[in-house]
Amino acid sequence: MAQDRVEAVERALSILEAFGETRAELTLTEIAEETGLYKSTILRLAASLGRYGYLVRDDRGLFRLGPGLWRLGSSYRRNFDLDEFIRPVLRGLVNETGETASFSVRDGDERVCLYRENSRHPVRHHLDEGVRLPLERGAAGRVLLAYAESGGSENPIVRNGFAISVGERSPDVAAVAVPVLHADGEIRGALAISGLASRFDAAARENALPVLQKAAQSVLDRLQ
Repeated sequence: MAQDRVEAVERALSILEAFGETRAELTLTEIAEETGLYKSTILRLAASLGRYGYLVRDDRGLFRLGPGLWRLGSSYRRNFDLDEFIRPVLRGLVNETGETASFSVRDGDERVCLYRENSRHPVRHHLDEGVRLPLERGAAGRVLLAYAESGGSENPIVRNGFAISVGERSPDVAAVAVPVLHADGEIRGALAISGLASRFDAAARENALPVLQKAAQSVLDRLQ
């Protein structure tokens, strides 16, 4: 409802929303063009956002998102409703396959690695929680994209229930991913196993797939 809107808050949020994966740094003029706000208004709001660590301005005069947003994101991940049983599932996958396990969700045109358990091999595929990656490359991204697109079972990933990638994001990495579906069929995220292609070869990926599918089912059972 209109009376519930707080314009100053919405203006401040519009400044933060102006940034993106390809727009990590913005000038005052660019923010004004993106938001439609006066530069004087932006400077006042930026000062308040800066005090809470949500926006910073460097000595070149460029603005970028601040560490306060990372703290909020970390809090979101800690309190996400899947947290308490996704992490044990990932640890179990690492124990069974020896490779890195992760759970990713879609955020617009990207995917975010929400949780991960890295392989214990000294040479491994290392993932960081919170990293943003493209949807169109990598097994997890392609699973998230396939279940969001129209076409249903005509999509081979949806029809088969998994995706495999070899060298799509990095020539040295291979991965297999499956969807985690809610009881209503809506995709909640993608579970994936990834490792060095030289070790996580076709046979290893084939062996990992049923383990991954069983893990996804265990998560689904908790969601129902």
